[in-house]
Amino acid sequence: MSSNLGQSELILTREDFERARVVVAPFVYHTPLLTSRSLSEATGFDVRLKAELFQRGGSYKVRGPTNKISKLSDEERARGVICSSAGNHSQGVAIAARQNGIKAVVVMAENATPSKIAATRGYGAEVVLHGSIWDEANEKALELVEERGLTYIHPFDDPDLIAGQGTVGLEILDDFPDVELIVVPIGGGGLISGISMAAKSIRPDIRIVGVESSGAPAMKRSVEAGERITLDHVDCVIDGLRVQRVGEYTLSVVSRFVDEIVTLPDEQIFDALLWLMTRAKLVAEGAAAAPVGALLKGLIDAPPGTKVVSVVSGGNLDVEQLRGLSWN
Repeated sequence: MSSNLGQSELILTREDFERARVVVAPFVYHTPLLTSRSLSEATGFDVRLKAELFQRGGSYKVRGPTNKISKLSDEERARGVICSSAGNHSQGVAIAARQNGIKAVVVMAENATPSKIAATRGYGAEVVLHGSIWDEANEKALELVEERGLTYIHPFDDPDLIAGQGTVGLEILDDFPDVELIVVPIGGGGLISGISMAAKSIRPDIRIVGVESSGAPAMKRSVEAGERITLDHVDCVIDGLRVQRVGEYTLSVVSRFVDEIVTLPDEQIFDALLWLMTRAKLVAEGAAAAPVGALLKGLIDAPPGTKVVSVVSGGNLDVEQLRGLSWN
């Protein structure tokens, strides 16, 4: 592993996550852990679904910004905050900012889901559209930080944000203390960083498996290389997974706390999305369906009967994205 990773090494303790839970608990839902007989029968595992699609704003993304904003000084609160996002982080920041009475500006890619753009504006944030992927939107957000004096809230590579996202892991252990394996989608890596550290701070034996789109395997390739890799090309239409370069903190955490990363193509992820609709009656977005897709395709190697939680991270589905798909 390169020395660059060591410079950004992050370790959060159980106490850090418990403190974050105290902060976010008044503002977020303790989402249910749903038993799925159909998924258990299809995989041979004992599977539960962590239903963050029922969270405020439709995804887990409200947790991290709520914790992050709680750390801001009065001066920072007065200036307001800014973020860049594929969609869900924007809503999380907008909600967290509104409940704290501060201004939020959100930069989103021009091809972001229309419903997410509308929802973000509905929560009171100013929306700026720029670029075609998160990385380009992020460059614009950093320009606006300098121009307007706003405080930047990173969508995944921030310790306070990761601590907030890790409260998902605490809830999983509360509701299913015997869980043996947790399957988590990976975009920039904030969610799996938080869950892996939080869960293993309580149960070091828990196995954590991450799932990426095979068209955007930025984390898997970075872990294999021992340093952050910027993908030359991203062949992924799922906004929550469409990242060219993961974070320094998140790569450091994933390299140490995540046991395996698997990938599958967008087509198979959309198959899982439709499976969740028809068999589990859950409307999940693409990134949220990726762990279920990995389970259905047999990518998770574990003994029969293994107690598994699949994190259904959000439900802000762009229905138009499903139109015209040719696969069966």
